[in-house]
Amino acid sequence: MSPGRSSGADGAVTASPDARWAAGFQALDDEVTCDELPVAGTLPGWLGGSLLRVGPARFEAGGRSVAHWFDGLAMLHRFGFEAGRVSYRNRFLRSEAFDASEDGGIRHAGFMTDPCRTLFGRVRSWFRSDATDNASIAVRVVDGIGTAMTETPLAVSFDPATLDTFGRHAWGAGDGGAGSQVATAHPLHDGVGGYTVTVAMGRRSVYRVLLDDGTGAARRVLAEVPCRRPAYLHSFGMSARYLVLTEFPLRVNPLRLKFSGEPFIRNYRWDPAQGTRFTVLDKASGEVVSVATGPARFGFHHVDAHESDGCLCVDLLAYPDATIIERLRLDRLRSEEPLDAVAHLTRFRLPLREPAGRATAEVLCEVPIELPRTDERRRRAGLPAGVVWGNGLTRPGHFIDDVTRIDLRTVPPTVRRWHEPGCYPGEPVFVPRPGGDAEDDGVLLSVVLDAGTTRSFLLVLDAATLIEVARATLPHAMPFGFHGEHVKEKDR
Repeated sequence: MSPGRSSGADGAVTASPDARWAAGFQALDDEVTCDELPVAGTLPGWLGGSLLRVGPARFEAGGRSVAHWFDGLAMLHRFGFEAGRVSYRNRFLRSEAFDASEDGGIRHAGFMTDPCRTLFGRVRSWFRSDATDNASIAVRVVDGIGTAMTETPLAVSFDPATLDTFGRHAWGAGDGGAGSQVATAHPLHDGVGGYTVTVAMGRRSVYRVLLDDGTGAARRVLAEVPCRRPAYLHSFGMSARYLVLTEFPLRVNPLRLKFSGEPFIRNYRWDPAQGTRFTVLDKASGEVVSVATGPARFGFHHVDAHESDGCLCVDLLAYPDATIIERLRLDRLRSEEPLDAVAHLTRFRLPLREPAGRATAEVLCEVPIELPRTDERRRRAGLPAGVVWGNGLTRPGHFIDDVTRIDLRTVPPTVRRWHEPGCYPGEPVFVPRPGGDAEDDGVLLSVVLDAGTTRSFLLVLDAATLIEVARATLPHAMPFGFHGEHVKEKDR
């Protein structure tokens, strides 16, 4: 078995003295196809389908570098599982942003990257709703078609088997995000329909909740919520009956976004006096059920939402403020200066019987994590998550270097970790064992950078114990990415 190890219930693990995570922020230009990767250990015979991941892989073009991790050009990765073997291939997402880089430049306005256009060009870009189609954040597969997504309404379709790019996703009938400049990078699905939130900015800005029938072919507007100064939205919450728009106090004046000439996120301002505002919407009708305001926090990722004692409990990963955005600049990440890119699992309780109430906040676990995952089957069944997996730290100031399991079914929560010195794992994707009912009966799939060899490997862990099951080594270092999905054979 490999030297990787798992600690017990809160057990701290000694980290490598060498912080060399910068290798995960270097460009990968090679596109390869490996019919079979070398495997140490034994992959479960029941593990089939594929793991699809997306993330930035090219950070320079035309002699210039992007400013932020989020702005690297997207690359797709596919791990295919069959009969105890695993294959691998990677391909750049052939977006318009990628094509422009091939012509020698950065020509699309990004998250924090200035494309060096004229002021008019910048204005026109954001307000044509096509600042960038560099869909590097998340992926989904519906009816055999893959879709890569980012924080604009422009999704890009691809073949989940070959990773060939088809082009921008065509929504067909209904509202595919027309008239909006921003979209949440994480759509949610309840087994019946899919939900997305977009933001249309102007003199009268509005959040639009879009609903599709689960096929991804078309979607309609379920609800519109007016907003004077839109908040930065990366995700949103969903329970069995409700959707939750979480407005952290990082807000923008739409006129500033239109005329300042600054990159997108530079136009947002932190205003903690506004607190965090939660708007609860009925999933069936789209009507506003309640609005609650809580203490000022910032976050990227929602984890869970469920009803309890007349309240809606919204669990998310909360930072005290929005400085994490600045800390994720590419130059800082490459310099390996101290970084805590993790947040605390926090529960906000929203009173459902009050049209305008006060939300309270409670930290559920003192061990911080990021890139959270749960058993998606529970969300679709309307059940609260009892187990949360993510990436954590073995020591402050380090880049994320472990896989963390938080069991909320115990008081206090039980925490387990997988860590190996000099290794930096990415988001752990849960794959349930066929026929298994327990929410941790299955495996976790995580792509890990081994800084010592400057190569990455696919790590397979027992989801309940975090004991290593197997690993498959890649021929290169895979740049740190964001999110992925396990796709069953029938979904392809």
